[in-house]
Amino acid sequence: MRLGLAVLTALALAGGTGASADELKRGELLFQGCRSCHALEPGRVAMAGPTLDGLAGRLFGAAAGFDYSPAFNAMREKGLRWDAERLKAYLRDPDSVVPGGWMSPPVGLGEADRAALAEFLLER
Repeated sequence: MRLGLAVLTALALAGGTGASADELKRGELLFQGCRSCHALEPGRVAMAGPTLDGLAGRLFGAAAGFDYSPAFNAMREKGLRWDAERLKAYLRDPDSVVPGGWMSPPVGLGEADRAALAEFLLER
């Protein structure tokens, strides 16, 4: 976990160029700090968080095999789907998007970092 925080901190301080390819690479590097809880492989279960494969347009709380909080189940029942704005807001403050969800906010990410991470996750 310390390594993940160190990677996030280093990348947060490094900045990016703003080009889409650079942002995707930066987002991929930032995701390394998320790997302790999340996978990118389809159908991967038995982790603290759901797989983030196929996140773009996916219903909240709909990764197969993951035991979601009641709050995420309620969002799924409302038909809410992941998009860039929701994901960036969730990365900034998970409880503001899903009150009662179980995720802690990622530490040390600025707005540009959240945008790069969201772009990376939604492009997969």
